Amino acid sequence: MIRDITLGQYYAGESVIHRLDPRIKIIGTILFIAELFIVHDFIGFAFCGAALAIIVGVSKVPPAFILRGLKPILLIIIFTFCLNIFMVDGRVIWQWGFLKITVEGIYTAAFMGLRLVLLIIGSSLLTLTTKPISLTDAIERLLRPLNRIGVPTHEIAMMMSIALRFIPTLLEETDKIMKAQQARGADFESGNILSRAKSLIPILVPLFVSAFRIAQDLAMAMEARCYRGGKGRTRMHEMKFAGRDVAAMITLGVFLVVIILERIYL
Repeated sequence: MIRDITLGQYYAGESVIHRLDPRIKIIGTILFIAELFIVHDFIGFAFCGAALAIIVGVSKVPPAFILRGLKPILLIIIFTFCLNIFMVDGRVIWQWGFLKITVEGIYTAAFMGLRLVLLIIGSSLLTLTTKPISLTDAIERLLRPLNRIGVPTHEIAMMMSIALRFIPTLLEETDKIMKAQQARGADFESGNILSRAKSLIPILVPLFVSAFRIAQDLAMAMEARCYRGGKGRTRMHEMKFAGRDVAAMITLGVFLVVIILERIYL
């Protein structure tokens, strides 16, 4: 399951989505998340799902690779589904003691579960189609107006990029530690959920040690390259909007209007 987490990973490609300006992709991801919360019925989710399917097809990222990223959060999705299906009042169709299932509960559970799935897939596409260094530059450019009030935008963008980049690194390190302990007789797969969770506790100490070691190595590498923050830094490749970026921005605006009109009239 550790290897199934796709958040923070980059899937190399030459599709139109990969070549889009990273600022457009960040804005598009934010708008898509906002649209998921604007939607109030399954018709709106159908529009969002169709748009997401088109983007996945154009990006040429294998759908199986994207759906694999849902496995680690499957427990959260199931918990959210069960919480809504049993806790929402309405027309009761089954009851046992204090537990009851209502028509409204089923509707709410399916609605929230679908929203969570679309949210995860839409967010993961940002990192799957954008290189970490491009993501850092885009975040810094979008936050640049805050420089006027003393906000260290370059440092913030760098920290966010490093955090995203470290996700697959730490997951890989966790996988190595688990395999090493399994080779020494550790069992992480038998027993109930509680016992399996307790068996993961011995992984935390070597994982923290490894994380601090990686962070120290990164700091030394940055100092060896004379990194002193964003002041006075220049870039080899400056980001510029192309025709496809303008077309993508117009498409995002039109889709936002469609979602708002669907919310109002349907």
